[in-house]
Amino acid sequence: MGFLKNIFSKKENAISTYVEFWDWFQSNEQPFFEVVKQHKNIEKDFLNKIAPKLAQLQEGFYYLTGMCNDTTAELILTAEGVVKNIAAVEELVKASPQLSNWKFTALKPETDIENIQITMGGYVFGSENLFFYAIDHKQYPDEVDIVIVYDDYAEKDKGLIVNGTFIFIDNYLGELNSVTTIDNMVVISKGEAKEALIPIAKLKAYLIWREKEFVEKYNGHRYNTENDSYSSMEAELENGKPLIAIVNSTLLEWESKASHPWIFKVAVAFNGANNNGMPDSTTYELLNQLEDEIMLDLKDENGYLNIGRQTADGEREIYFACKDFRKPALIMQVLILKYKGKLNINYELYKDKYWQSFAHFRPKH
Repeated sequence: MGFLKNIFSKKENAISTYVEFWDWFQSNEQPFFEVVKQHKNIEKDFLNKIAPKLAQLQEGFYYLTGMCNDTTAELILTAEGVVKNIAAVEELVKASPQLSNWKFTALKPETDIENIQITMGGYVFGSENLFFYAIDHKQYPDEVDIVIVYDDYAEKDKGLIVNGTFIFIDNYLGELNSVTTIDNMVVISKGEAKEALIPIAKLKAYLIWREKEFVEKYNGHRYNTENDSYSSMEAELENGKPLIAIVNSTLLEWESKASHPWIFKVAVAFNGANNNGMPDSTTYELLNQLEDEIMLDLKDENGYLNIGRQTADGEREIYFACKDFRKPALIMQVLILKYKGKLNINYELYKDKYWQSFAHFRPKH
């Protein structure tokens, strides 16, 4: 493995569905297999050909390729830890055909720590020079906050060292586990450590224990918003334009927030220049229509809680707290396409177990 490439290439023949992509791949799979097997001209004869096809499906796909054995090449499609792209990678691989000389894998798999050694810029990252400890937060007991200690840390090469460490962790834990089981992670030198150091080989067991504890604590937690109270808030931005927000004030006081740790934020930009930053009537109707469609798919009983929305200075933001990140990402692919040319839609998916993102909506006690 080792030919990682970002998919931002010139578009060629139109491919718009997963089926079309795999049909194209299947028509070229034998020469692609020979290129990977012979390990010659991989950039020119494989990577540069697959890149524009994947780019037509969605930006943000990355991949690794190499030989599993003498008769099987593997293509690992990865989101490189970007949460909003993980579900799309999984769906693309799920649609892949059965080919005798190919194995298709969604997301970088976990690897036995004895088989991992990353070399970057003269630095080596492995089980012998990486350690960790966890920070416990009394106020946020469910946070998994990990400090990684690198033996040969040098401040002048901080960026390189952090990157190499993260790549090691990604390969050790597997891409999905790395994203879902750790809330915060930093890399420091041994001299900065404030706790006893634990061999990095024990990190996986620690995270399994923390995840098991978390699931047992919150398993089955559901929330019904039917009888909740909502608050309308108005404020003035520094530029003098108004900000209007409507939030579920009852939900923001809920004590089991961590059961819905994924924040889904939809941001829709519009031209509010002639209306003091607010949408005109046509745009207002489109914004409400979009929000209604999202709520039809993301219901509270299924683990998707609508926290509220905010409108100001040419942008509407819609907020959900979710048990899982996959469904929001998949429905937004459809809605962004549906409203193309009508609404400028973007979205984020990130973990925030205690909904600290919405602290400004809660009254100060």
